[in-house]
Amino acid sequence: MKRKLASIQSVLAIEPIANADAIELARIQGWQCVVKKGEFRVGDAGVFFEIDSVPPDDERFAFLWRPKDGSALAQPANFRLRTLRLRGMLSQGLLMPLAQFPEIPSGLATGSDVTEILRITKWEPQIPPNDEVDGPFLPGVPKTDEMRVQSVPEVLTEIAGKPYVITVKCDGTSATYGLNRHTGVFTVCGRNWSIKRGTNAYWHAAEKYGLEALLGRFPQWIIQAELVGPGIQKNRLGLKGIELRVFNVYDQEKGCYLDHDEAAAILATNGLPRVDVLERGESFSHDQASLLALAEGIYPGTQNEREGLVIRPQMETHSSVLGGRLSFKAISNRFLLKGGD
Repeated sequence: MKRKLASIQSVLAIEPIANADAIELARIQGWQCVVKKGEFRVGDAGVFFEIDSVPPDDERFAFLWRPKDGSALAQPANFRLRTLRLRGMLSQGLLMPLAQFPEIPSGLATGSDVTEILRITKWEPQIPPNDEVDGPFLPGVPKTDEMRVQSVPEVLTEIAGKPYVITVKCDGTSATYGLNRHTGVFTVCGRNWSIKRGTNAYWHAAEKYGLEALLGRFPQWIIQAELVGPGIQKNRLGLKGIELRVFNVYDQEKGCYLDHDEAAAILATNGLPRVDVLERGESFSHDQASLLALAEGIYPGTQNEREGLVIRPQMETHSSVLGGRLSFKAISNRFLLKGGD
């Protein structure tokens, strides 16, 4: 499912904020954000911009980066919307009145995606300078990017009652390893591009775990993992060397991900470390609040907030809400508030 960075959403609730005369809390989908008092009423439509949205350098958004004295200032480089705490309340994203955007066609339904109309882009971390882009991503292989539960709360109904597994989301960078099915060449990818063979962290991990030889024997497998360790993000796992935490095994011949237990067995047999399982059960019953509470914690052996969780059924399942596999994430609010991405 393509992420709707900007969409038309209805206000589900308005709540007061203690000791605040000018602001109040609006709830949209599974999100909450601070808005000007009296700007919205329950049922009003607005344009909601999700966390990690990068608005264009447009006067309508200038209040986000303009100094309080009102002096002119261009949009800062690498600007993005982030989770904030205002008067003790979390504000996750930005809600603006629909009337401020006359370029949006009238009559669009709640939930309509207006990302392209408003020229909103997604913030992406920069590729480390010692890693060089070599070309496109592996053909036919899905890229890794789960939706947050707040954006698609309907997935909780889809997974309810099913056997499930909840794994810890590591704060690193995505890495994908496999043979290009067209050329037979072993290929190493970051989140969006293949990476040139060299001394970079992606290839260091490939060599450390013998992935070129392994996937030469099993060319149908694609290994997708979080690359973690020194020099990657803030090394919140406190590692002394580059490591992988595998979260997917994809069969490119069958065009599907392997079920959790089958993937876990393959990883154990071949000495590949997988992401930690935090909770496993036979009947999923969490709601959004309990998942966000469970997401909070620290990485073992550190005082660093963990990024969050990934939630899936034990058996691969199609999601009509997501238009693909049933898999989503819950990001820790404590992690976000302490400077996480």
